[in-house]
Amino acid sequence: MALKIRKDDQIMVIAGRERGKTGKVMKVIPDKGKVLVEKLNIVKRHQKPSAKYKHGGIIEKEGPIAISNVMLLCEKCKGPVRVGKKMDGDKRVRYCKKCGEVLEK
Repeated sequence: MALKIRKDDQIMVIAGRERGKTGKVMKVIPDKGKVLVEKLNIVKRHQKPSAKYKHGGIIEKEGPIAISNVMLLCEKCKGPVRVGKKMDGDKRVRYCKKCGEVLEK
């Protein structure tokens, strides 16, 4: 399954507890259809002491959000948009379906 959201994309959450918030994608989990977004969907986890967490305790970290609940942000449109794919010469690129702008960096 080809995903239209990639790491380092700016997205907006369109459903759930974090609706309306924007952030940057830290990690995409394609087999589960989820993304981790910086500073969104913060969950608390009890952690035993380890090399990484010396004292253990309750830590806060980002939880995954379903890809269906996020939309890519277009810089030109200034809002969430649907994404299409098209051929640009011999390369396949993502584009904004609202304004036609190519979304590749």
